[in-house]
Amino acid sequence: MSDRLVVLNKDSDSVSYLDPNTGDTVAVVETDFNPHEVAISPDGSLTYVTCSLGGALNVIDNESHEVVERFEHELFDFPHGLAVRESADELWLVSTYSSQVFVFDVPTTELLEVFPTYQDKSHMVALSPDESRAYVANIGSDNVTVIDCNDRRIVGDPPVGESPEGIGVDPDTGEVLVANQDDGMLSVLDPETLEETNRAMLGETPIRTVLSPDSRYAFVPNRESNDVSVIDTEFVRNGERRPWEIARIPVGIWPGGTVFDPDGDRAFVANNKTNDVSVIDVDALEEVDRFETELHPDGIAYLAE
Repeated sequence: MSDRLVVLNKDSDSVSYLDPNTGDTVAVVETDFNPHEVAISPDGSLTYVTCSLGGALNVIDNESHEVVERFEHELFDFPHGLAVRESADELWLVSTYSSQVFVFDVPTTELLEVFPTYQDKSHMVALSPDESRAYVANIGSDNVTVIDCNDRRIVGDPPVGESPEGIGVDPDTGEVLVANQDDGMLSVLDPETLEETNRAMLGETPIRTVLSPDSRYAFVPNRESNDVSVIDTEFVRNGERRPWEIARIPVGIWPGGTVFDPDGDRAFVANNKTNDVSVIDVDALEEVDRFETELHPDGIAYLAE
């Protein structure tokens, strides 16, 4: 099996598997209504897809390209953010409007636990480097819920900017980087104190935060300025290391889901309204190609061989 890009097409109700070198479509899989976010199982055999308006989690076999399991729940109300906690064989899912966290067993897709964040519009989830904590961005509460993954216990709800959505964790420092949609700023949280230690300017309506494999860069797609903010996580300003925007890369219209290849040489950005995927050369920090896909691509993942 060769490497593939997994691209969710929200308005086509489908998942496209693309060759990451040529952009050729390898397969298209029909899903439930409005697929939004995607995660890959640790062994690469399965793809998990939240179908937000369809109120379902779809599980796709990456070899047969078929939906092999479908999960619904009464508390699924716009199921969205996903994260695989590989150390515990768990899949974490956040449902936006019910603000519930779901934990599944990866080998069986059995639901292990459901619990609330007690916040408003819990949307995306990211894990600490050691996977002991989960961080949930709450769009309606302007904060981040911090959860002890083993105890399923809420540790805190530190405030950030306005309408936080994109959230990523620096694998080296453990800092939590949060993209705030409504004020166009990046918040940086200290993982020990949970205090905001830095803010950096982004573009218009930033909606994701994705760290490169070497943790040097965070890429933040800006939905309404049609570009990607490049955050240098090692930037030194006034004698202090502070994650800072060093470039903006023009891409397609309404960029969203973003992913790096395993080597960190390229990044791929799904452009919702031009129905394509931008290919970014990470060394040059510029777009070098576009791959066509179906309607309204958004969630994206890289499936390595």
